[in-house]
Amino acid sequence: MTVDTTGSAVPVAPRRDVLLTAYRVLAIVVGFGLLTLVFVGLPLEYGADHPGVDKIVGPVHGFLYIVYLLLAGQLWQRERWPLRFALPIGCAGFVPFLSFFAERRVTRAVRQRAASAPTAVPAAD
Repeated sequence: MTVDTTGSAVPVAPRRDVLLTAYRVLAIVVGFGLLTLVFVGLPLEYGADHPGVDKIVGPVHGFLYIVYLLLAGQLWQRERWPLRFALPIGCAGFVPFLSFFAERRVTRAVRQRAASAPTAVPAAD
């Protein structure tokens, strides 16, 4: 809540964290892309000699993984995480299932930091 010029309380909508939302979406998409490659594309390529899925999903996953790394780097810089926290997050695009755990860990860390940050209080006149 904030106070307007008449002294009455005005509700304030919570600020959306666009960077965190983009990171979360991309972490999930990259995770499912990797699972598709590992559990569908590779068995079809090497077991059935049919590389079709691998040729399509592979480059898409690679591109999205680079965008994921850029977003993770932005969060790392903004949140000032130590390298031991950020390194597993970077590995999440090539270790199956890790992106889902990393996404939850990052979301929890960002939200805890936001909840503990002091909020700006308007000065009283």
